[in-house]
Amino acid sequence: MGNEILTREERDLALKCMELALAKGAEKVRVTAYKSIMDLVGTLNGEVDKVTHCLDRSLSVSLFVDGRYGTFSTNRFEEKGLDAFLDQAVSLTRMLAPDPCRDLPDPERTAKDAVTGTELNLYDDYYERMTPELRLRLALDASIFGKRNGERWTLVSEEAEYSDSVFDTFLVDSQGLRCRHIETAFEYGVEMTIIDRKGNKYSKYWWDGTPMLKDLDINACCPKALDLAVEMLDPKRHRNGRTNLVIDTECASKVVSPLLRALNAYAIQQNNSFLMDSAGKQVFPEGLTILDCCRNPGETGSRYFDTEGVATRPMPIIDKGTVCQYFVNTYMAGKTGLAPTIEDAIRPKVLPWPRKGLGRKEILELCGEGILVTGFNGGNSNSATGNFSYGIEGFAFKDGRITHPIRDMVVTGNFLDLWSHLIACGDDARVCLSKLVPTLAFSQVDFSA
Repeated sequence: MGNEILTREERDLALKCMELALAKGAEKVRVTAYKSIMDLVGTLNGEVDKVTHCLDRSLSVSLFVDGRYGTFSTNRFEEKGLDAFLDQAVSLTRMLAPDPCRDLPDPERTAKDAVTGTELNLYDDYYERMTPELRLRLALDASIFGKRNGERWTLVSEEAEYSDSVFDTFLVDSQGLRCRHIETAFEYGVEMTIIDRKGNKYSKYWWDGTPMLKDLDINACCPKALDLAVEMLDPKRHRNGRTNLVIDTECASKVVSPLLRALNAYAIQQNNSFLMDSAGKQVFPEGLTILDCCRNPGETGSRYFDTEGVATRPMPIIDKGTVCQYFVNTYMAGKTGLAPTIEDAIRPKVLPWPRKGLGRKEILELCGEGILVTGFNGGNSNSATGNFSYGIEGFAFKDGRITHPIRDMVVTGNFLDLWSHLIACGDDARVCLSKLVPTLAFSQVDFSA
């Protein structure tokens, strides 16, 4: 890198912070130095609306003092004030109640291969050549406002944002851990609003994001968002009852994220998980396999280590319906007696089933009739029972083809029951999403208006 994000001086300060904390009485210390820079250009109807530049940095310290634990942070990267900051931090930690479950992870479990921070090829050297003029040109050239109208609708608003960012994390601890992660991100998102001849407005959003600028499909975003808005014209009410549910890949994580949260040891320890005592058991159909693809080079979200510095590794989370593991950090391992793993899923991926190559079109044909959900509008789920109720938007389909948009509907059920009626998992997850969840299909799902 021609320009360093966290400078040598800032990384040295993190090491100095650790040494000072040990000298002041801490038995063990973990220090995380973090820095991010973001530049953003917002446009409204094809004209520049706002320009922002944000720099954020922090020095976070985890202290293990006399059997007690405390975390503290500062955004002042100055050795001058570090002494007083740590004096107060150590003193405050000694005032806390003892907690024997707090500890650093076993050094054998920590990352040894995240040395430069760029091993996963998530840093784009082109970021160093970005200029205000180039950012403005990218944002303005992507606009289509005033260039498209239809017979039944008029484009009334185009709100868009282009941004580029860089993130740098340097993590050290007193047991010899030294690891780093650096990543760039280029993103563009836009909301298009149209009005029909009756005065009804419809809005849809589309975005793209990638670590490499050359891979950003920026000029496709506005047309895509506009097409999505036009598809929502003239929605109709749909009959209540049970039918097939297809969830578009853009929002399918809504029914996967609760599974991952339920496998977190915090939820297990609090008896607040509908997947209690599920490790090693088949509680889902054989068609569901979720892998943690945490080390895919060039893919957003890939990581060599979690926030404790524990090394990640590709592994099954759910394998053919069988729960393979919980997410257990060092503290929860001490609290629950469970074997420590990593603290959370890094980059979960739902594998295609019953065959590869299925996209939304093929899944609609496979299901024949039902409701395609393209967005969720509020609602809630119960992490202890797995019950859920969500407002939805989308389309009715019959004979594998979309017939009309729907409105004012709610889908209800229980996650375990929902997944027991799995029909298919697609092969169309977007790599720009943090969770690689494809189009999903289920049978016998309850809908009501």
